[in-house]
Formats: sequence, structure tokens, C-alpha cells
Amino acid sequence: MQRWRDMADVPGDWGRSVVTIGSYDGVHRGHQLIIGQAVEQARKLGLPNVVVTFSPHPKEVTRPGTHPPLLAPHDRRAELMAGLGVDAVLVLPFTKEFSQLSPAEFVVKVLVERLRARLVVEGPNFRFGHRAAGTVDTLAELGETYGFEVQVVDLFARGSAGGGEPFSSSLARRLIAEGEVASAAEVLGRPHRVEGEVVHGARRGRDLGIPTANLDLVPHSAVPADGVYAGWLLADGERLPAAVSVGTNPHFHGTARTVEAYALDRTDLELYGQWVAVEFGAFVRGQETFDSLDAFLAQIHQDIERVRVLTRAD
Repeated sequence: MQRWRDMADVPGDWGRSVVTIGSYDGVHRGHQLIIGQAVEQARKLGLPNVVVTFSPHPKEVTRPGTHPPLLAPHDRRAELMAGLGVDAVLVLPFTKEFSQLSPAEFVVKVLVERLRARLVVEGPNFRFGHRAAGTVDTLAELGETYGFEVQVVDLFARGSAGGGEPFSSSLARRLIAEGEVASAAEVLGRPHRVEGEVVHGARRGRDLGIPTANLDLVPHSAVPADGVYAGWLLADGERLPAAVSVGTNPHFHGTARTVEAYALDRTDLELYGQWVAVEFGAFVRGQETFDSLDAFLAQIHQDIERVRVLTRAD
């Protein structure tokens, strides 16, 4: 899969293509429907398909300080898109100047002049251009002028047919923030994942015989509600069942919010300085304080056995 960091990276001899545009944070099941349709149509037409996305998130430019929690960094999104059969990803730098483009200017600069779109596939709520003035109807009208077609993909609803909420990044973020990671996985189509470098912590886990990987997360990462989770630690090319703690360690009067993962039965891992990922499978319990260290350790061992059961079912 080709990856372009700016419109200038698009080959000058790039031919016609099938395009879809969006932030696509999380590449959730709704995104998968749209991207899948674009891939399918591109194959029928014998053309390459391109996903256009943005960095940073447009809200961080139009309303600084409002960057939404991040479901997946761009490298992870590209990996997921490649798995869907995408041929190329264009990550457009979203600047103040870029945000001022009218819908027509956006279409000409991106879809017509650079990507030579033959077909554009979008969800029903797609908006583009200055102040998000452009809609899918606007896009279709511009397509008639500039020689491309537009297809709109309806997003499936959660729950029973015709009920529930459409798949969306905002829904996934809300479920994650509430600790409903199993429900978030239904929206995403896989467990929610955070990434970061393993850094030194207080080393209490190592001293207690339960060493944890303490992650310095990608900025803006969507972190679940405080508590203990069953999940997996992705490190050294392995996906290891893990007990994951999110929060401030109130038993030890902590103040900094952390994400730490203990790979079950593994005390041999040396991960400091490595980039790892943690996946969240199920909520186990909330944060607690305990009357004694023995009570704290007893609860941890109960948590580990619960995590062992939950991850075994995966």
C-alpha cells in the first residue's frame, strides 16, 4: 500500500481512482463498510482506490484544545486500511489555510487535480470544506461538473435491525470512556487498543512479583475508565494475555493516571524503551483502596484468575 504525507507526494502520472475521504479514526465497522465499498467498486472499475484522511484532527485546528480522544494513531489506521485492501492512503496536513477552502476549492485541489477521482464513496453524514459547508449532495453536484460519480453508503445500526445507534467514532469513544470496552469492540470490530513506549514507573509490581509494563501513551489516546481490565499485551511479536490497570493507583495514594499491563505468568520480559500495545477485552472491576497490603495482593490474584478465564475464551 502506498502512503502519501501530502498532495505533492501523489505521483504526477497518477491516473483515475476511486476515493473516500474522512478522519476514519478507529477504522470502525461503519468505516469498514465505506472503505470496503470503495475497494469493491475500484476493483470492478479496474482502478486503484485511495483513502484521504487528515492530520491533525480537523477540530484541533478549527477549535484548538478540542481534539477528540484518539481511537487509533495514523500508522495503526494505515495498517487496518491495508488489511481492507486499500491501495493508497493520503494523509493531508490539516492547516488553518486548508480549513478555509470552500467545498468547490477542496474538490478541485484534492479530488480533481491530484487524485483524478472517477468515483467518490462516502457515508451519509460526510461534510467538507470551510465550516463543513459541503454535504454529500454538494459533492454529487460538484461531481456532475467535474466528471466523477458519488455513492453514499448507509451505516448499519447497532442492536436489532433498524434499532440502536449507527456505528460511529463518537459512540466508540463514549463506550470506552465509560469502561464498556466489550461494547466498544462491537463498534470497532476488534478490541480497543492503545500504544506507547514502555517507561519506568514506581516498580511496585516488580517488587511484588507482578511486573507491569507502564505505557507512555500516544497523545490524546482514548483511555478507558479507571479500573482493572482483561486484555492483551502486544510485545516482542507476541499477543500475551494480560491484566491491565487504568488509573491512579489509589491504594498507594497515586495522582498520575497510568495504563499498566501485567502479562500473565511472565516475569522475564524486558520491555523498557520498547513500543508496545495494549488491547482491552473486558472490564473486571473498578479502582479500590484496601485495608492492608495482603488484602490488596489477594485482590490482585483474584483479578489475575478472572483475567485468565476471560482471555482464554478469546
